Amino acid sequence: MQKIRKRLRGAATRQTIRDYVSITVGALLLAAAVNIFLLPNQVVSLGFTGLAMLANYLWSWPMGIVLIILNVPVMLAGIKWGGGWRFLVRTIYAVMVMSAAIDLLAPILPAIQSDPLIYTLFGGMLNGLGAGLILRGQGTGGGTDIIALLLNRYRGIPFGQLYLISNAVTLLGAAAVVGLVPALYALIVIFVSSKVLDTIQEGVRYARSVFIISAKPAEVQAAIIEELNRGVTVLSGEGGYTHTPRPLLFVVVSRSQLSRLKRRIAEIDPTAFVVVSEANEVLGQGFHPVQATAS
Repeated sequence: MQKIRKRLRGAATRQTIRDYVSITVGALLLAAAVNIFLLPNQVVSLGFTGLAMLANYLWSWPMGIVLIILNVPVMLAGIKWGGGWRFLVRTIYAVMVMSAAIDLLAPILPAIQSDPLIYTLFGGMLNGLGAGLILRGQGTGGGTDIIALLLNRYRGIPFGQLYLISNAVTLLGAAAVVGLVPALYALIVIFVSSKVLDTIQEGVRYARSVFIISAKPAEVQAAIIEELNRGVTVLSGEGGYTHTPRPLLFVVVSRSQLSRLKRRIAEIDPTAFVVVSEANEVLGQGFHPVQATAS
């Protein structure tokens, strides 16, 4: 029993180390995106980072210090009402690393200002990659993320709605300070960032989940197991019109196996009813290990 507990504690420690490495790398990437692509071109980032950028444009205040000042009251509110000390400590760590890196790396990193397409696309990619790695480490970039979390918890306001409102306010402020064109560039950054962030969160190992209703379920099941080497879950179903009991087969296959699966189903039972949907991430036996992606 003690060996099991020791093994579990060791696994938890290793996972914690991986989380903090992920948060650190993510915070550094966010700082790099600001210093290399966004700030030199007056392209405003999201949330409190965008507000700190506006303060830098208007009064030349150091972005990192402004970011910390803006986050202090939000952090205190998160401590009192947000719950989850582990989550909050990791968020504080992410904000501190990102804030320090923005100010310390600014004189070192080169500014890329040649082509709007380059600095918006690559700025958005770095921004989304950094934010995604921080989230995978069970932290956030602070600021509006914590405000949205609290309002969603205690007022029931949808998180997505709060996300849109906060970014709309930032972009309106940016348009008034730096002009309409940089604010429009910021929209490209937001779009690219969200796509990259989704990829980091959901993974790129796309698979297909398939539901099969067939008059020959045993033959289809055998073909899946023996020829595709995939497991099958058999669910109990009933025809809505005839009320006839019929099994429902459920299987998850890789994209490369989908065409083989459909061909074999057609050969066994051309009248089968098949529903195919996209599975963004599949964890477990035959796919990616669960523990390797736990976050």
